[in-house]
Formats: sequence, structure tokens, C-alpha cells
Amino acid sequence: MFRKKMKQIQAFLLLSLIPIGLFPQGKANSAIDDLELYMELNSKEVKLIEYKDNKEALKIKLTQLDVINKSRKRNRVSPVKLDILASRVANRMCREAAENNYVSHWNLAGEKPYHRYAFAGGHDHVSENAFGEWTSGNYSGSNSEISKMMESGHKSFMSERAPNDGHKKNIIDKTHNFVGIGFFASENQFRYYEEFIDRYFEFENIPSELKINESGSITVKTDGSYFLYYLIIYREKFPVALKVAQLKKTGSYQDFSNEEYMKLAAWELALYRHGNTYDIPLKFSREGLYYIQIYLDKKEIKNPSALNTKGKTGGCGIVIRVEK
Repeated sequence: MFRKKMKQIQAFLLLSLIPIGLFPQGKANSAIDDLELYMELNSKEVKLIEYKDNKEALKIKLTQLDVINKSRKRNRVSPVKLDILASRVANRMCREAAENNYVSHWNLAGEKPYHRYAFAGGHDHVSENAFGEWTSGNYSGSNSEISKMMESGHKSFMSERAPNDGHKKNIIDKTHNFVGIGFFASENQFRYYEEFIDRYFEFENIPSELKINESGSITVKTDGSYFLYYLIIYREKFPVALKVAQLKKTGSYQDFSNEEYMKLAAWELALYRHGNTYDIPLKFSREGLYYIQIYLDKKEIKNPSALNTKGKTGGCGIVIRVEK
């Protein structure tokens, strides 16, 4: 979808969709009041340090967080908190897209949003909105101009109408509890990405790589108020680099691949539970990327029965690379 507005062109991409530290607790005040807390979290995060936000960028993002949460409040869903790592992942994507004059859910390496977040060290589920704007003139790059463009991008998402309302549905999805916000402005290019996060588990011993038939495992911890309901692993080929011309032709993305490698139902997962912790063994027989999704439920099912993940909350986006 393309629009012209005062010498500017905007591009929108539709999205396909199928306690964690010290954070603000959904207070009614402005997110900017929590600036010092987010600065501390920003200082502690060591991943993707080259895309770290400075104080002024954090202020801009916290102002935008209020915009996002107002949209969620109007649709009767809980507010989200700013995620530092997801924001850096978004910053990197925005910069690459702006410098190479494209808007896409894929990057030049051919990676989807869940690849990029997992490769950066994230293990939660992520859902992405992408916005781009460019002008025949020049952007001033001022904080006020950037904030205005970010708000414009978000409003364009919220103005969508069914059935082409993927961005809007993503924003008001009740399962999201964090969001990464990224932006990049050059002289005549602007990019804005929202990375909505579903964070319900704590993870340990997550391997980023395994060899074929090498034994591995993942450790998943809950807060004790819910249980693992369903685990599904998708296998896909390694990403292939894309040219800008190819990226400009992309649209929405699938949050899975067409090859289901393994499934574990609730009663099978229950066998791996010890208290609030699940130690799940893994072994992969072929090369490729393995994308793990896990759904949760308030009740534990220990006997075989009919399962349906529709309406269930997913809180996992682990990606493991398997080679010979």
C-alpha cells in the first residue's frame, strides 16, 4: 500500500499471525516517568551494544510507548512495557532498511523477525509491525519530528480495516506484554518498527547451535500459575540472502514454516516437569533452523485428550541452528 503526502511516500506491510525483572507495573502515569528505570535496564543489557539507545532516544521511545498503550487501552487490553533487547533488534532492522531504501519483514540476510530476535539472544515470541517513509526533501532529524513520524506510523496501523488489519490486530493482541520500538532517520529516509513480545517463561540452557543427532535440552520455567500445553518445532532451511529488489516485493510473513518436525502434547510435556521447571530433551536429525513455539494453559493435562491451540497463549520463539 502506498500513499503520497506532502512530497512524502509511506509504505505499509501487513502482518501474518497464526516475572521478569523490575519493570513498571502498568501505572496510569506517563512512561517517561520511568526513564531512570529504563536507563538502568539499558545500561545492563550487553547484547547488540552497538544499537544501544542514548537518553534522548529512550525518551522518544517512552513517549511512543504511551501512544501504543493508549491504543491498547481503547481496545480494553493491558499495557505493554518497553523491551530493551527487542528495541535494539528493531533499531538494527530500521537502520539497514533505511540505508538500503526498503521496507520489509525480511532483512538482507533473508531473516524473518523471529530469526533476528532469536539470533540476538531473545527466546520469547515476537510479532512485528513495519513502517517506512521517505521524502524528496530532507528530514531535520529533530526529536519532535521523529516522534511525529513514529506516531503517524502507529496511527496508520490503527486505521486499518478488516480484512487488511494485520498491524492493528498485532497492536491490540491481549497476549503481548512487552514491545520493542525501533527507529532510524537519515536525510530523506525514516523507518519505524514495533516488535511485540509475549514473555511468559524463563529459559535456561538454550543452545543456539547443535550438531545433527547431538543430544541437547531446553529448560523452561513458569511462575507456577500455568502449565505447558503444547510444544511444536518447525524446521526450515537456512536463510538465503535477498537483494533489495526482492525485499521490496515481500509482504506479510508466516510465523512458522511448512515443515513440522516435532510435537509434544500437554501430557507428554508433563513428564518433563519438576515443580515449576520443565527440562525438555532435544535431538535433531537434519540440518536447518528449528523454530520452537510453546503454548501455555492454566490447567495441567496428564492424560491424552483433544487439544486446540486456538486462543491459547504462546510465549516462546527459540531458534536453534543444526549443522553437520
